[in-house]
Amino acid sequence: METYREQMQRDMVLRNLSPKTQYLYHNAARALEDHFRKPPDQLIEDDVKAFLHSIITEKKLSQSSLKIAYSALRFLYETTLGKGWVIDKIPYPKTTKTIPHVLSKDEIMRLLEATVTLKQKAALMVTYSAGLRISETARLRITDIDSSRMLIRVDQGKGKKDRYTLLSQVALQTLREYWKESRPKVWLFPGDNPEHYVSVSYIHVGFKRAKAKAGIAKPATCHTLRHSFATHLLEAGVDLHTIQLLLGHSSIRTTTVYLHVSKRGLARIVSPLDQDSPRSNTRQTS
Repeated sequence: METYREQMQRDMVLRNLSPKTQYLYHNAARALEDHFRKPPDQLIEDDVKAFLHSIITEKKLSQSSLKIAYSALRFLYETTLGKGWVIDKIPYPKTTKTIPHVLSKDEIMRLLEATVTLKQKAALMVTYSAGLRISETARLRITDIDSSRMLIRVDQGKGKKDRYTLLSQVALQTLREYWKESRPKVWLFPGDNPEHYVSVSYIHVGFKRAKAKAGIAKPATCHTLRHSFATHLLEAGVDLHTIQLLLGHSSIRTTTVYLHVSKRGLARIVSPLDQDSPRSNTRQTS
């Protein structure tokens, strides 16, 4: 007889969930079992509520971790155990909406110039210039770089979707210099073992060191490069739908967050404090 973990694994494979999602869902189910020292099929709604409450109050996990735990338990009870009523009345966690941090073009250039190795520079340059997730950069193959059409193919990005995005002329020149130096064969950015792609942590470390060396104080991460790509395109006049396609967003609503951080529209607006200010009028007539 299958254990609930084996059943859950089978159901996740049938649902075609990514390996990362499967790993996170297994961890959440195991944490629930360890919390009560009972298998999940012996727990009731109040038990699940208590577990989620402990995540917030005791473990103080992030909002994203809470959402993952909730989604994992909903999958477990609805799909695997067929006991959706255990979690049906537990509301989906409400999360705080934030707008992303964005680096200026000058800060981007300082960051790239501060990289230690050509491999790190090429990886960060491609991430920014194509608007990639860092995991997508790590998994790029040499054959994904289409220099004749100036496009980059993103194979099985988030949501298991393929897409094309931009290949920058400047990034292509850096990639050619990098290729001459490193001669990668299959993966564009191979790891220590050339048969595997580079780890995401390697790129993160390169970004962190370059950020510190460049003296950038903003709370930026590798993902900030993707946010900066979208924001800079919007400020350059590229329409939201095109940016949505380049980023691989399923919904245009996800892309509209960049309207809040773009200065394209804000630059034309005069603050009420300045509208009748003599200094403002002086600037406008000078």
